[in-house]
Amino acid sequence: MDRKADVVIVGTGAAGLFAALSLPRDKKIIIITKKDAESSDSFLAQGGICVLRDEADYESYFEDTMRAGHYENRKESVEIMIRSSREIIRELIGYGVQFARRNGTEKEQTDNFLDDYAFTREGAHSRPRILFHEDVTGKEITGKLLEQVRLLENATVMEYTSMTDIIVEDGQCAGIVAENMDGDRFLIRAPYTILASGGIGGLYEHSTNYPHLTGDAVRIAKKHGIRLENLDYVQIHPTTLYSDKPGRRFLISESVRGEGAVLLDKNGKRFTDELQPRDVVTEAIRKQMEKDGTDHVWLSMTGIDRETILKHFPNIYEHCLEEGYDVTKDWIPVVPAQHYFMGGIWVDRDSRTSMERLFAVGETSCNGVHGANRLASNSLLESMVFAKRAAVTIAAEQKEKKHE
Repeated sequence: MDRKADVVIVGTGAAGLFAALSLPRDKKIIIITKKDAESSDSFLAQGGICVLRDEADYESYFEDTMRAGHYENRKESVEIMIRSSREIIRELIGYGVQFARRNGTEKEQTDNFLDDYAFTREGAHSRPRILFHEDVTGKEITGKLLEQVRLLENATVMEYTSMTDIIVEDGQCAGIVAENMDGDRFLIRAPYTILASGGIGGLYEHSTNYPHLTGDAVRIAKKHGIRLENLDYVQIHPTTLYSDKPGRRFLISESVRGEGAVLLDKNGKRFTDELQPRDVVTEAIRKQMEKDGTDHVWLSMTGIDRETILKHFPNIYEHCLEEGYDVTKDWIPVVPAQHYFMGGIWVDRDSRTSMERLFAVGETSCNGVHGANRLASNSLLESMVFAKRAAVTIAAEQKEKKHE
């Protein structure tokens, strides 16, 4: 069952898929994923994806990202992400991604192509700069990327296949050891490997992540002495729908607070500024729960007009309705839960790890963009920016070796 490829990619989230689409079409690619291809956290992203709206927005976008990250961010990585954002959005639109438009009509793209789009704002952003598709932006983006990858003649997607180790030869990565759902182990040999296997939410009792995301790549990297960074930087999302049911927590997007939703204590009084960075809002909620002796606080969307709720947040509206809450008139109980991993496998500006021929992208990597706390809606953008850089670097190295 052993296989060979030019590049093996572990993960079918936005990072892994975008890397595959950014590699040359003459390279054989094998992509594995632990469950089905749609079960990645990228599909779950609600709020949206950030973009540099114009040159005047650069300094404030940079500062917002740095301030949210407690100035522990790698400045070079932040600059790369922001400067690459418009190019990434253009590519996504080219792949068929439908972002909300201001007037709801299609227009021919111009140099000012973003002028036709609607923007929302989330916590710690100084202005609206987030493109969105209702409240299922991640599903829209990642679903379209997966459609494009499935059309590639040079790429094979292997579902229900786990990475159990990497192959190391002469100190370099030479592929991965994989295992299918029947327990059969086999090798996928490749001169280049890209780890894009997501976060660590499956290790937590309460998380917005899929339970099978258990930090496999980080564990394997540690085993081989590959450099890791900031493993204690774990983001807790302030607002997930409170439930006493086991399993993944349903996220209430930060966008609802950006559109005017407010947090209330047990007496119905506001107790914090809802648009502060996530870690600050989370701490405020925890203190209020302790003060009130409750296991949740309340989120009120009643200040947002019904039409906006139904158009921008239809998924949240429907899910809450199924749980017995009409968000157009009822407060909903919310509680913080594990959401995102800012640490991971250390990588450089081109997503190289400390091991030759091994790259890491997306949530499993740490390129320093997020610092100690991720700014809302930077994750999808960051993952694709640095996934493309990995692909471009690999393509350049392969071309160089071919001409040697």
